[in-house]
Amino acid sequence: MAGPYSSVFRDGLFAGEVALVTGGGTGIGRCIAHELAALGATVVVSGRRPEPLDAVVAEIHEAGGRAAAQPMNIRDEVAVDEAIAAVVARHGRLDMLINNAGGQFASPAAHIRPKGWRAVIDTNLNGTFWVSQSCYRHAMGAHGGRIVSVVADMWNGFPGMAHTGAARAAVVNLTMSLAIEWAPAGVRVNAVAPGYVLSSGLANYPEPVQAVAARVMPRNPSSRLATESECSAAVTFLLTPAAAFITGTTLRVDGGASLQKEPMVPMPPHDRNPAWDGFHLAAKAPDRFK
Repeated sequence: MAGPYSSVFRDGLFAGEVALVTGGGTGIGRCIAHELAALGATVVVSGRRPEPLDAVVAEIHEAGGRAAAQPMNIRDEVAVDEAIAAVVARHGRLDMLINNAGGQFASPAAHIRPKGWRAVIDTNLNGTFWVSQSCYRHAMGAHGGRIVSVVADMWNGFPGMAHTGAARAAVVNLTMSLAIEWAPAGVRVNAVAPGYVLSSGLANYPEPVQAVAARVMPRNPSSRLATESECSAAVTFLLTPAAAFITGTTLRVDGGASLQKEPMVPMPPHDRNPAWDGFHLAAKAPDRFK
C-alpha cells in the first residue's frame, strides 16, 4: 500500500476524537475517512453494504489509523437511531459527523417516476436529517460537535437531475436552520458543495451521460475536475478549530463552475418563448443577435 495520507493539516489535529462518515466506503467519503484518520481521529464509516466499509477500515488500519465499520441505511430513521446509539456506546463519544451518503440517477424531470423521486429525496435530504438529529440527541446536544454535509453544485438548478438538485438545496437550507437551533449546544453545522469531481462515482452513470460529462465537466474557470482530496480538505477545514467562527455556511469547491456554467443537459434552440417589448423607443438588436 502507498504511504500515509498527505494532509495539509497538522498531525494529531483530531487525536482522541471520533468521527462518523456516512457513505464512507467509496469515493469522497472514503477519502475523507482516510484524511481524518491520518489526523488522529477514530473514524466510523457507514453505508448500506458492509464489504466496502470493511475494505476502508482495513486500509486505514494498514496505514496506522483507527477505524470501525457501522452498516446503516440512512433512509430508515429507526435503524439510524439504533446505529448512532451503538456508535456512541462503543466509542464513548461522537465529535464529528460528515453527511456524505447520497445517490441519484440521470433523468429528465418529466420522466422521473414517484418511486425514483422519493428514493433520492429519502437518501439525500431525509437521511441527512435523520443522521444529524440522532447524532445531536445521542451525543452532540450534550457535548457539542461539528457537522458537515456534502451537497452539490446546484446553484443554477440541476437540469437532468431535478430530484437531487431539490434535495441538496434543501440540505443547504437545513444547514442554516440547524446552525441556529443547535448553536447553544456548541454544535457547528456547515456544508461543502463540490462541483464535478474525479471520483469513482462517475462510473455509476450510463455511458451517454459519461460522454457528455467528459465534454462538459472541465469547462470551468479552473479547466479541470476537482480531486477527492480537495473536497476532503474543505470538509476537514470546517471541522478544525480554525473554523470555530464559521457555522451555517456552504463552501463551494467547484473551480468557479457555479459562476460560469454550461448545462449538463444541452438546450436546443426553439421559438416557443416569444419576446415582449412594449417600449416604443427601444433600441433594436443588430441582425447577428436575432
